Amino acid sequence: GWLLACFAAAAMGGLFMPGEWYAALRKPSWNPPGWIFGPVWTTLYTMMAVAAWLVWRQGGWGKQRQPLLTFLAQLSLNALWTPLFFGLHRIGVAFAEIVLLWLAIAATLAAFSRVSRSAAWLLVPYLAWVSFAAALNFTLWRLNP
Repeated sequence: GWLLACFAAAAMGGLFMPGEWYAALRKPSWNPPGWIFGPVWTTLYTMMAVAAWLVWRQGGWGKQRQPLLTFLAQLSLNALWTPLFFGLHRIGVAFAEIVLLWLAIAATLAAFSRVSRSAAWLLVPYLAWVSFAAALNFTLWRLNP
C-alpha cells in the first residue's frame, strides 16, 4: 500500500514532462542531466514507502496516525510540485511550494524518528535531494524571471 501511495505521487512526473519549455530555460552549470531524475526519484520513492511501512508496523493507523498523516501531507506536497513547475510553468510558486515540502519532510523525519530510527534515516536522502531541488528551483526562478 505504501509503495502504491508513493508511486501514485511519482506518477505526476509522467503527466507533466519537462518538454520544450524546460529545455529553453536558462540553467546553471550545475543543473544535472535529465536522465538522473528517474533513477534518483525511483530510489527515493521506494525508500519513502519502506520508511512509512516501518512506522505503520509499529501500531498501524491507531497508534501512528500523526506521523503517517504527516507523511501523507508531505507526499501530497511532493505530488503538487510537478504540475506547478512543469504544468503551469510557475517557477516562483513552485519554489514557495518546495519550501513547504522541505518543511513537511523535516517534520515527517522528526515524527518518524520518535517511532523508528531506521524509518527516519530512510528519509535523509530524500530531504537532501529536495534541498538540492529547492536550490535548483530557486536558481531557475532567478535566471528566468
